[in-house]
Amino acid sequence: MSTAGGAKKMLVSDLASSATHVPSNYIRPVLERPNLTNIQSPITADASIPLIDLEDLHGLSRSHIIAQIGQACQEDGFFQIKNHGVPETTIGKAMRTAREFFRLPESERLKNYSDDPSKSTRLSTSFNVKTEQVSNWRDFLRLHCYPLRDYVHEWPTNPLSFREEVAEYCSSVRGLVLRLLEAISESLGLPGDHISNQLGKHAQHMAMNYYPPCPQPELTYGLPSHTDPNLITILLQDDVPGLQVLRQGKWVAVNPIPNTFIVNIGDQMQVLSNDRYKSVLHRALVNEKKERISIPTFYCPSPDAVIGPTSELIDESHPAVYKRFTYQEYYHKFWNRGLATESCLDMFKISSSLYDLKSLTL
Repeated sequence: MSTAGGAKKMLVSDLASSATHVPSNYIRPVLERPNLTNIQSPITADASIPLIDLEDLHGLSRSHIIAQIGQACQEDGFFQIKNHGVPETTIGKAMRTAREFFRLPESERLKNYSDDPSKSTRLSTSFNVKTEQVSNWRDFLRLHCYPLRDYVHEWPTNPLSFREEVAEYCSSVRGLVLRLLEAISESLGLPGDHISNQLGKHAQHMAMNYYPPCPQPELTYGLPSHTDPNLITILLQDDVPGLQVLRQGKWVAVNPIPNTFIVNIGDQMQVLSNDRYKSVLHRALVNEKKERISIPTFYCPSPDAVIGPTSELIDESHPAVYKRFTYQEYYHKFWNRGLATESCLDMFKISSSLYDLKSLTL
């Protein structure tokens, strides 16, 4: 659907403003619907994903914090961080700008619409409107943001402060990502720059996700369960719950904590770590009464970067789990396949027990 007229029928934010029932193309089959009575809402911090304080990451507590990060990557695939170095004012401006964008008149928002995933700046809806059978209760503005100079001129100019404030946020979050990648490398017993060196020229994308109020949230999803295809995701969410993580076989609600980020390991990190660290299923539910905004930053290898298990993490007890591939090849399969419970990673596993270590490692 490439025209603004077609897009007008698709944006869920405009549909939701007058909907009293969920239209049929958003309704999940009975067995695929969220079971809202079987969600674990953590009473204590120990029942949720770990919360790690990064304040002394470059101080005397560095080894302890790196051990915490490694444990979270291995056991949970998700963790929360505080004292992360991204200014509270920068976070507030990014969230305010996102909210202002989705409150613009429909005609203004649609200037950014495209269902072509190759476009580096685009407003769209659901996940892949060209291929999916059931739509998701979400609109999103997707932005490429590294290197900034290559993309910022494509971004919206309404709200007037959009480019300046979102660029500030992107740059600050990238700095955080690089600090985390160094810590994660060290947690694997690797040099601090190892993971960064596997990413080619690096790539960074972000999305501003808008989940409008939904009259029947038990029938649909903002996003169904999936893993992230990229390396690592840094998620900022507003004060409305919606994110859930599959933890020890149960869906656990990750309730918002002000001025924290949620970090999750993506598929490429699972490959580089040779399955030591896990890319975990997660999903987004919608709310009957409240809109919800989340801003994930997706840090990725550049498209031509070759990804594979790290040679230092391969031995007789830990053979290579995956073949080598380019990130472009991986993402192409992920996109065309759509969100699915089965991991796209399975398509890149080594099927035979006979392999040449030298040909499969980086």
